[in-house]
Amino acid sequence: ARYFFNKEGDFNNLTSAAYHKKTHLLVTGFASGIFHLHELPDFNLIHSLSISDQRIASISINCTGDWIAFGCSGLGQLLVWEWQSESYVLKQQGHFNSMVSVAYSPDGQYIVTGGEDGKVKVWNTSSSFCFVTFTEHSSGVTAVTFTSNGYVILSASLDGTVRAFDLHRYRNFRTFTSPRPSQFSCLAVDSSGEIVSAGSQDSFEIFIWSMQSGRLLDVLSGHEGPISSLSFNPMKCVLASASWDKTVKLWDMLDSWRTKETLILNSDVLVVAFRPDGKELAVAALNGQITFWDHENAVQTGSIEGRHDLQMGRKELDKITAKQAAKGKSFTTLCYSADGQSILAGGLSKFVCIYNVKEQILMKKFEISCNFSLDAMEVCDHRSQVFSFPLLAPKASVLSYPLLVSNEESSVNHYSSVSVLENPALFLNIVTSLLGRSWAATTTEGLLIYSLDSGLIFDPFELDIDVTPSNIHKTLHQKEYTMAIIMAFKLNEKKLIQEVIEAVPSNEVDVVCSSLPDLYVEKVLEFLASAFEISCHLEFYLIWAHKLLMLHGQKLKTR
Repeated sequence: ARYFFNKEGDFNNLTSAAYHKKTHLLVTGFASGIFHLHELPDFNLIHSLSISDQRIASISINCTGDWIAFGCSGLGQLLVWEWQSESYVLKQQGHFNSMVSVAYSPDGQYIVTGGEDGKVKVWNTSSSFCFVTFTEHSSGVTAVTFTSNGYVILSASLDGTVRAFDLHRYRNFRTFTSPRPSQFSCLAVDSSGEIVSAGSQDSFEIFIWSMQSGRLLDVLSGHEGPISSLSFNPMKCVLASASWDKTVKLWDMLDSWRTKETLILNSDVLVVAFRPDGKELAVAALNGQITFWDHENAVQTGSIEGRHDLQMGRKELDKITAKQAAKGKSFTTLCYSADGQSILAGGLSKFVCIYNVKEQILMKKFEISCNFSLDAMEVCDHRSQVFSFPLLAPKASVLSYPLLVSNEESSVNHYSSVSVLENPALFLNIVTSLLGRSWAATTTEGLLIYSLDSGLIFDPFELDIDVTPSNIHKTLHQKEYTMAIIMAFKLNEKKLIQEVIEAVPSNEVDVVCSSLPDLYVEKVLEFLASAFEISCHLEFYLIWAHKLLMLHGQKLKTR
């Protein structure tokens, strides 16, 4: 049979479709964001709904045929619709332009991002879902940050406002503006959460407001170029400002915001960051250098030449060689690790670099992108050897060898495959969590979170072991304490659990606690809580409780 959608004249291009065999359900998506549900083979229209103002790019139906998932690539929307009850199961939408700024909440549970679409979104780090979106800004958001209590989010925008959002009631409760309209390019809030500052990219001034009253307290002028970055010292009342005029200025809040110090660099300054203890200042400039300063004495203590670490390949149509192009690369975002020993740096490149501050060496380099479009090719063949390889004869197709490199000294040709990124992910901002267990980055491919803790609960023991009291005693005798505890909890006999836990030597408690799967941490804590009431081994059980909470407290809190 053949059926036409456009006979009423109000339908438009069909962009996606899915069919569920068991229920004979045909779902069709259109360019206007409308979808239809038809029953086959009679082609009866069951349901029709507009879910977006962009084209529906893809549709999928779950195995039972109750839920239908829709993807709209234009706005980054993901919708799961239950068609029988006509309700949303899930509704998520990302930023539909680039995300440009990111900040962790103090407890590491939430991440806030700001995008060029003017939206401020708050994400849950454990579920990866966005749970609130603020749309008050009328232009691109350039900077976001949390206050130290974690309940207030601040955002600066090119629309000339800095807005404060309340995470209890999800509302915009303060709006800070300047006397003359200014485009704000950066933002900082002091450790008490009382002083808010933002830098302007058109008037070259820094504006200071009071969080409580919303009043403008001061306007700091002195820079001769756009303000690129602001950072408050976590321990002292000092604000560092970086500008394209090749200077970093330190302003003393207690001394009526006078310039305490001016650090002069060789190139335009792009970003500035204080170490968590406030004793060191890191500065990244346009020449690709990261310099470290003792700001109390205005002395440079070290520098890292980072330009080569950002180097990328050369595309087919690029006029400039990869080596020359690297000269224009620089870091646009810096972030210290929680202990202050390492610094993360990223720029308009697909790499994030982690450096050791003391040794000034590259410790690790992350490459971010899954795009392997082949967009370039290098062919240099050894003339005398050309005819010894039939595929390399003149005019032969060279596509079978993405990269053919010859070694001039020897007469052997080396073949290796290369993938050159057509649209490499560009790093826009990086931030680490307060506990130093994870870091997040905003890229052109989305918000990425890297963590030392794997969130998987993996429990393979019950697959093949015979869980019996005699086996538990045997495992205990072999000093495999963690496995013995898990087996005891599977049997769930209180006396046996007590026997196993009390058999663990006190110096082994730390090791056992760190190797316990998350699933059993809560079970052990529940057992300890009941044991405290009756047991005479108070210190021993306190050691257990202390070690478990130190190692797993953060994970338990997020769950």
